[in-house]
Amino acid sequence: MSLDEQFKKVADSVRNWKTRPSDNENLALYSLYKQATIGDVNIAEPSEMIANAKYKAWVSRKGISQDDAKKQYIEMAEKLQSKYA
Repeated sequence: MSLDEQFKKVADSVRNWKTRPSDNENLALYSLYKQATIGDVNIAEPSEMIANAKYKAWVSRKGISQDDAKKQYIEMAEKLQSKYA
């Protein structure tokens, strides 16, 4: 299975977890997902609190290649799987 296929499969499974990860875990997954699918931040910093937290989490991943972000996302999701799936 290619990295892209594995990433998509894991991302789809995360969306179907029974319980929601903690805010910090969720932000980490979100930021890795955005870095993996889009790359470095390409939007202006929002002022709304939740959007700003997501933005800052994504900015913290700046410079990570999309493939490395996919690998890190997969690793993190697999570690959290037993806790939330």
